[in-house]
Amino acid sequence: MPIAAASRSEAPTTIRIDLGAIFVSLELSRSKWLITSLLPGGGEKMSKHAVAAGDVVGMLARFAELNRKAEARTGRCFPVIVIQEAGLDGFWIHRVLQAEGIESHLVDPASIATSRRRRRAKTDKIDGEALLRALLAYKRGEPRVCAMVRVPTPAEEDRRRISRERKALTTERVRHLNRIKGLLFAQGVSSYEPLRRDRRRRLEELKTGDGRPLPVHLKAQIGRELDLLELLLEQIKAVDAERDAMFAATEAVSPVPAMLLNLKGIGLEFATVLWSEGLSRHFDNRRQVAAYAGLAPTPWQSGKIDHNQGVSKAGNPRLRTTLIQLAWLWRRHQPRSALTLWFEDRVKQNGGRLKKTTIVALARKLLVALWKYVNAGVVIEGAAMKTA
Repeated sequence: MPIAAASRSEAPTTIRIDLGAIFVSLELSRSKWLITSLLPGGGEKMSKHAVAAGDVVGMLARFAELNRKAEARTGRCFPVIVIQEAGLDGFWIHRVLQAEGIESHLVDPASIATSRRRRRAKTDKIDGEALLRALLAYKRGEPRVCAMVRVPTPAEEDRRRISRERKALTTERVRHLNRIKGLLFAQGVSSYEPLRRDRRRRLEELKTGDGRPLPVHLKAQIGRELDLLELLLEQIKAVDAERDAMFAATEAVSPVPAMLLNLKGIGLEFATVLWSEGLSRHFDNRRQVAAYAGLAPTPWQSGKIDHNQGVSKAGNPRLRTTLIQLAWLWRRHQPRSALTLWFEDRVKQNGGRLKKTTIVALARKLLVALWKYVNAGVVIEGAAMKTA
């Protein structure tokens, strides 16, 4: 009998949850949406229900059913709070929920703590429950429990497409250039430039390294590659024209793009990427700016161990790549600025080594300086402006 009493006293007590809302997580896939919910008056039990992917009507009907159950149990109506991972589905589900008056949150899936076991269990059910627990902790105000995504407006989201499309087209252009040059190099031809205007005429005049005319099928293949290349060049021209028009329209609304363009070393494409990908957003401090670009340092501290693992690379990859490119150009076009002098001094202290590591630090400092420049008007020390 005492043993039974002891076992009862040591048994885990029921978790008491006083919920002021209906908490829901959405685990999205291409085939189905798993809805995991936690209702007031239902203890700690989570319920699961699946609807077909894209079935918004079915999802909202499930929310209405959850409301009816909660009202039947407690006699009160409760708001619905939903969480989902930011991913392939973008932001349209979030906007549908907000239009229905439902509080919705998008979470960065990499920010949710998971088991560190080598072979951890992973199912939609487990992921849905983990999302729900993260939402509960977030609403309780627990710090650093997860990172919620700031959802851009449809206009902001659409504005970023031009620079991203141009980057994709430029990457594709490089692929075709390299393919053409590789095909010709295998025949002993290394002087052909596909971007020249007389590329078609010069292709007809080419001879292999051993003096033969180009093989028929090879010439036909290169001709088709040139067709694709010329189409890409036309598309890049069209995107550039669209970018210029958008830039001119943006200048009438915000002075930031023009302020960026006034700095030496920043051209139209860099100004567009900096504005649309990062500097148009609101940040509370410089740490948030650096973290959004993935340029924030990642410490590793445990006991006597204390070292830096480098930048996190957890932010916007397009903004980070552009800033590192801009940092190299900044040294050339702004040799007297305080940032360039800091870079040169740091490299000198390292005996001329670690330039690539230091350029990342320069990119972080440059981003913070640009953020202060466009938001508070703090002029970058020693920076030269373009002449009219």
